[in-house]
Amino acid sequence: MTGAQPDQRGQLTVSESVLDGVRVVALRGELDHTTRDLARQALNPPATEAIPRTVADLTRLTFMDSAGINALIAAHRAATDAQGWLRVAGAQPTVQRVLELVGIDALIPCRPTVREALEG
Repeated sequence: MTGAQPDQRGQLTVSESVLDGVRVVALRGELDHTTRDLARQALNPPATEAIPRTVADLTRLTFMDSAGINALIAAHRAATDAQGWLRVAGAQPTVQRVLELVGIDALIPCRPTVREALEG
């Protein structure tokens, strides 16, 4: 994994890897208004990717508020505009509940594991 970047203010760590040719962005800790910029930068597809495909691994994300929802929506739109996709993997029950309450799970495919997200 590369790119681990802790944010001292809100305890969010981001790491990035590539599995099966798909970028996997792991978010750990809390995603809120103090850490949203770090998450947004990590989740948005790089301009160098012809067809951006990203899995947001939320396995170790312990908290997410509306700032996290907005970061996911922005990344989804950017990937879709570039003919790619964003998928969410491994959301813990409290985070999954937020995704369901606001309907993100209807917009962005949410899978229980990274492997399932990679497969579709």
